[in-house]
Amino acid sequence: MKKIILTLVLIQTLGQVSFAQDRYFTREGSVSFFSATPIENIEANNEKLQSVVDVSTGAFEFAALIKSFEFDKALMEEHFNENYMESNTHPKANFRGNIENIADLKAKNYPADATAVAKGKMTIHGVEKDVEIPAQLLKDADGIKVVCKFNVNPEDYKIAIPNAVRDKIAKDIEVNVEALLKSMK
Repeated sequence: MKKIILTLVLIQTLGQVSFAQDRYFTREGSVSFFSATPIENIEANNEKLQSVVDVSTGAFEFAALIKSFEFDKALMEEHFNENYMESNTHPKANFRGNIENIADLKAKNYPADATAVAKGKMTIHGVEKDVEIPAQLLKDADGIKVVCKFNVNPEDYKIAIPNAVRDKIAKDIEVNVEALLKSMK
């Protein structure tokens, strides 16, 4: 009887270990955005992106605190947080969804030329929207590197841009996400 119980505990433990090896996580990812305009470029970086991917199911998630975006100009950062993103009311932006073609990526061992397709919900400024994000997942010795590039339209997320500065902000903002996710052991 003890051998049966020990065997069951061992099987359960091994199952949890292999499950954990399918999940990858980071708190040190990078997200940046860029808006090119004839008057002034607007750029910010955030090195505290949190992300998790479960390669067994394709579940994919990332989140960033709005106040963690850093600008070259302090006044621009202040306006971003107070006037546009209202970061005290809407403190974070996140995406939660699934990588639709995870099985193909795993079967081909995450080739550099393959594009993952993540479909899910993006929440920015308290507004949730269905989105599709192209990404690359690259497996290496340290884990899985995730690289995404997509555009966000501030109006889609009810971010009010005053008419006086509307020409200073592009209609679509380019967003770049890059993170090395390590195995959750």
